Amino acid sequence: MITNPTSIDEEFNFLPDKFALDPNVPFQLTAFFAPEHGLRGDKQAGVYVDDYVDDLTKRTVYSIYGKNRAPTKEQLDLVDAIIFDIQDVGARFYTFVWSMTYAMEACAQYNKTFVVIDRPNPIGADMVEGPPNAINANMIGRKWPDAKWGVPTRHGMTVGEIALLVDREWMDPKLGDLLHVVKIPDYKRSLNWEQLGRPWVMPSPNMPTFDGTAIVYPGTGIFENVGGVSEGRGTTRPFEILGAPSANATTSELITRTLNEKNLPGCHFRTTFFTPTFGNYIDKLCGGLQIHVTDRKAFRPIRTSLEILKTYLTILPDSVTVSSNTNYESGIVDLDKNIFTMTPEQIEALWQSNLTEFMDMRKKYLLYD
Repeated sequence: MITNPTSIDEEFNFLPDKFALDPNVPFQLTAFFAPEHGLRGDKQAGVYVDDYVDDLTKRTVYSIYGKNRAPTKEQLDLVDAIIFDIQDVGARFYTFVWSMTYAMEACAQYNKTFVVIDRPNPIGADMVEGPPNAINANMIGRKWPDAKWGVPTRHGMTVGEIALLVDREWMDPKLGDLLHVVKIPDYKRSLNWEQLGRPWVMPSPNMPTFDGTAIVYPGTGIFENVGGVSEGRGTTRPFEILGAPSANATTSELITRTLNEKNLPGCHFRTTFFTPTFGNYIDKLCGGLQIHVTDRKAFRPIRTSLEILKTYLTILPDSVTVSSNTNYESGIVDLDKNIFTMTPEQIEALWQSNLTEFMDMRKKYLLYD
């Protein structure tokens, strides 16, 4: 089983423990494969996971976020099938989906069944936004060698749908009939998370809320690779708040006022100050903003974040920088040059043809209305 703390049932039972310890479960759970953050979600972002024996279940936990990205042949010799059950957040650079695809390739190679327990897209499966990644970014966005591109930043799909698309379009060899997606009962693409009646379990340590963090993350995640700006890690509101150590109160108010004057749909900006307790700019006072999403259906995280980045670069040109690492994260070619010379509308136009092509491909694999 590839899983993490989001694998719960309607009674809040952690399914990995239940499957391993309940004698009435009609199969034998032989091992776990741990993605980023680990089986029980205790590892911070980017920290490699080691193999170990889980104290409670006494099952071996094999890492697929470390020296191995996929189960090995020797590990797969222990199993007939792999179950994938993780709540995704709907952003391309979240690593769980790509761990799934590496495991799918291993199962296809060694003739093992792969089962995806599908779960909703918490930021909505009815909206697609941002560029399909033009380069292979591995754990934050794969692109297969023969593919023109990968998936958009906000892909508007469930993990089951992505599994089908990847298998049918890009994998070689393919899983084919060995791939099974357990569909979500009565799921509609337009449903908000609140309408589903499901509890939110943090899929990673810096994804505390669905109505705040997960909604803005497809856009503000790019600030992880923008020099001079904290993306809010080390606070209780990562990705919802952004700030620069070089911004004083006057500058912060100017940034916030400039953004509010743009009347961007579905959000409002409020000046705030914070001091990260870990991550970038630890123990440094950062002046900046909090994004308050007022209308989730209207809010566009990628467009909003382009406007924020452009504003920071304009007001703090000597301390805020965009490097090639940002291109790696966003998949936008020459973003570091274009952000100075083009409007956000013009930047969005760079990827529209690829996005249109992706949308035509995507619709073949949608499981829900």
